[in-house]
Amino acid sequence: MELIVVRHALPIRVVNTEGTPADPPLDEPGHHQAEAVAAWLADPKEGRIDALWCSPMLRARQTAAPIAAALGLSPVFDADLAEYDRHHHEYIPVEQLKAEKGERWEALLRGESEGWVDAAVFRQQVVSVMERIAGAHRGQRVVAVCHGGVINAIASEVLGLAPGPGFFLPDYTCLNRIMIASTGERSIKSINETSHLRGTGLLSR
Repeated sequence: MELIVVRHALPIRVVNTEGTPADPPLDEPGHHQAEAVAAWLADPKEGRIDALWCSPMLRARQTAAPIAAALGLSPVFDADLAEYDRHHHEYIPVEQLKAEKGERWEALLRGESEGWVDAAVFRQQVVSVMERIAGAHRGQRVVAVCHGGVINAIASEVLGLAPGPGFFLPDYTCLNRIMIASTGERSIKSINETSHLRGTGLLSR
C-alpha cells in the first residue's frame, strides 16, 4: 500500500502563559496551503485515495478538512499521529524559531524540551500507527495528515536511523510517499513534495 504523509499547513504562533498545552489553528496563508494540497490530491492525475487519517491536533484537523471535502472521505483521527510537543505550552512556527535563535531553537536541535514526548516512545507510537494504517488498508492508497516530527519518525524508521529530533525540515503541506509491502518491507517513494505550492507564493522557505 502507499501511505501519503502530509504535514499540516502554517499555524499561528501561540504562547499560553498559564501553561496549558498550545493547540494553534491555521494562519490565513495556512488555509490557502490546505486548499492547494486538497486540490492537488483530488486531481484525477494523482489517482484514487481510499482513506484519510489525521492527527487530532487542531492544525492537522483544519488541514485535513478541505482534503476530506475534496475527496469525499471522513477522517480517521488517531492520537498516535499527534506531534511530540503536544503537551508544550507554546507553539512557534519553526522558521520563526530558527530566525530568533533562542533557547527553544537550541532545544529543538538537541531534541530536548519540557513537555516533549520521549524520542524513543514517540518513535514507537508513530511506528504503531503506521502499521495500523497499513494493516487496515492493504493494497490501497491512504493520506495521513500529521506533523513534521511524525514525518521524520516515519522516514527515519524506514531508513533505519536512530530516534532523534529529525534529519530534515518538512515544508507545510508537503507530501511524503511511503510504500509498505504486505510482507513488511518499507521504502520511501518521495519526500517533501511541494509541487502544489509552486507559483502560489505559499512556500514557507
